[in-house]
Amino acid sequence: MRVVVDFTRCQGYGQCAFMAPDVFVMRGEEALLYDTDPSEEQRERVLRAAAACPVQALHIDRMSTQHRTVKAELSPPVMGGDEVFRRNGRIVIVGGSLAGGRAAALLRRDGFTGSLTLIGDEPYEPYDRPPLSKQVLIGRVPAERTMLPHLSDIDVEWLSGIPATGLDLAAKKVRLADGRQIGFDKVLIATGVRARPWPKEAEAALDGVFVLRTLDDATRLRHRLAAGAGRVLIVGAGFTGSEVASVCRDLDLPVTVVESGPAPLSGALGRVIGAIAGEMQCAHGVDLRCGVKVTALEGDSDGRLRGARLSDGRTVDADVAVVALGAVRNVEWLEGSGLAAGAWGVATDAGCRAFDLNGLVTDDVFVAGDVARFPHPVYHYQFMALEHWGNAVAQAEIAAHNMLSDQAHRWPHLSLPVFWSNQFGTNIKSVGVPTFSDEVVIAQGSVPDRRFVAVYGFQGRITAAVTFDQGMWLEFYQRLIEQAAPFPPDFPAVGQPDPMVPVTSGVPTRIVPAMEATVVVTGHDPAERRVSLVHGPR
Repeated sequence: MRVVVDFTRCQGYGQCAFMAPDVFVMRGEEALLYDTDPSEEQRERVLRAAAACPVQALHIDRMSTQHRTVKAELSPPVMGGDEVFRRNGRIVIVGGSLAGGRAAALLRRDGFTGSLTLIGDEPYEPYDRPPLSKQVLIGRVPAERTMLPHLSDIDVEWLSGIPATGLDLAAKKVRLADGRQIGFDKVLIATGVRARPWPKEAEAALDGVFVLRTLDDATRLRHRLAAGAGRVLIVGAGFTGSEVASVCRDLDLPVTVVESGPAPLSGALGRVIGAIAGEMQCAHGVDLRCGVKVTALEGDSDGRLRGARLSDGRTVDADVAVVALGAVRNVEWLEGSGLAAGAWGVATDAGCRAFDLNGLVTDDVFVAGDVARFPHPVYHYQFMALEHWGNAVAQAEIAAHNMLSDQAHRWPHLSLPVFWSNQFGTNIKSVGVPTFSDEVVIAQGSVPDRRFVAVYGFQGRITAAVTFDQGMWLEFYQRLIEQAAPFPPDFPAVGQPDPMVPVTSGVPTRIVPAMEATVVVTGHDPAERRVSLVHGPR
């Protein structure tokens, strides 16, 4: 029995915890943990919990669509398109991820009966990553029980444990590490990201240094934490680092978090709200060091981690270090393909169609998930790459639909980003793009109680909202963002502070140019002018 909770919908009402308490547990006011693979003995209770959920956020053995219609599980939409291709075409999906597996299921559901191949570099079917830093690390669920509703009924050729090494657009073939070449008529790139490693290889190889991204990463880290640790050092206080710190405190392990920015989560939520997250960490016993960097990881003569040196001259003794410095997009295999792929991801239009190096849209190459970089009309058509569960699901649906549709029936990817994080007994949720802001205001609730709604604005309009244990309000603010409502909010609301005082949001300055790669333009005649990608030092 496979269970997935869609936290982009969940509003923390907790009915599931009452209906099936052995499967769902509320920690704090809204932070929900659950068993991703409960026994069949729990099926009746889980089904009742799913029926009782007022926002229908529970998926049992399958995942419903998000954006079709109000009644999302009715017949597929009108698509137009090539009926011969739909019956006999060849589609290859590169990336055995949430986006890749979701797209495969939707392609079959929408009537594609041709050849469907799913290529993944890991030896597992698609699994749910959010539980890895929560239920798995705390020991509630084994990592191998985080699989998504399975693909056995989808009729897909599953090539697991075989990385793709190249893409030949002219020949329409994907090259694999084992030497095979898989032909396609259309291809979906969903290769996602990998954890950014510690930059010094010898130090990264020390026994006790971990990253957290994959099922295997989570298994190794769980075993080490369960065995006990003198002190855990976490390098980076983004969402992954903060969630790991939360688990360490739940396990009564001493933990030091080192963050180069002014506060935890400041890269995503800005300095003001990040400072509140920092207070929450300190209140739970985290040794938080902000505004400093780890300059070196140090080991003993047996290759075991013993501590770290910091940029302020201090040292930290630790026998476990979790490197949480963000992610690297998996695009190396696309080098030489002619696609606009680099450190920023793979550039696409709003319909998930990839751009080539010249900025022209390709008709047969689509991209979805963490690796995609796409323009969002709500945010001045700014290109963005989102490493969020909800974005991967929504974008997979758009890509799958558009692969089967003609131009007149294609959909744009216009969903607002939604993400969540459970840490220190608090459910943090966001809608919109908080970093696309210049001001923020506490619009509802109480900061001292850590139950509030923070609303972000840019040049006089609402662009994002973040809630701490107030998830029920997120959908309301989502509508305001979509309507370009004025900032600061000018309407009465439950728990509204008096007065509401906007302050500078303190989001990081955006650096637009990519340092890892650039382009050169050649040719004079418009028919001859082309772009070539030039990589910097690696």
